[in-house]
Amino acid sequence: MFERQEANNIFALGNCIPEEEPIQDQRREAELELVRRVQAGDQYAFRAMLERYQTKVHSIIYGILRNREDTEDIAQQVFTKVYFAIKDFDCRCLVLTWICRIAINECYTHLRKRRLNLVEEPEKTPEHADNLPPVDKTLAQRDFLNKLLARIPEDDRSLLIFKEVEGHSIAELAEMTGMSCSAIKIKLFRARHKLIEVAGRLSLRPACGANC
Repeated sequence: MFERQEANNIFALGNCIPEEEPIQDQRREAELELVRRVQAGDQYAFRAMLERYQTKVHSIIYGILRNREDTEDIAQQVFTKVYFAIKDFDCRCLVLTWICRIAINECYTHLRKRRLNLVEEPEKTPEHADNLPPVDKTLAQRDFLNKLLARIPEDDRSLLIFKEVEGHSIAELAEMTGMSCSAIKIKLFRARHKLIEVAGRLSLRPACGANC
């Protein structure tokens, strides 16, 4: 049985260690210049952007899907979307934050499509995973966590993934989103509790098919 306390332990708040402002400013200006060049149609700049961010994008996608072949496919889709959407990027947040949100959304679109294509079978929550081999049990628990994340708002999901999958600090999240450290902590606290509430509801539901 997936316990509420177990869900609560999945995500923990970190400490706020501010980064030096000159470093932030230099990084921000370099990023904005790269965006402007891409928006102007500079193909070399887009290649530089791809090389700069592809490792982070692959890491996020693999952290959610745990499948290398799917990771490659989704990463290509992400950068295709970036290429065509960059003209509308308004620079109010870091381009990395924007690209990572596209990657996260593509992952959950992929997961939804995959579930729709599955033959209907009992949902493998940790409650049903007790008698599975260790590898299958881990996969079942990861699938259950993805179901939880899919049921909370996009902004909360992105923030939790940036913090817990990617390991960003509170200060880094504040820089990425433009919010204060205290605001980030509050949002993370609330997002964790939403996750726990969803976990409680799912753990009480009877096993059902892929469309539940």
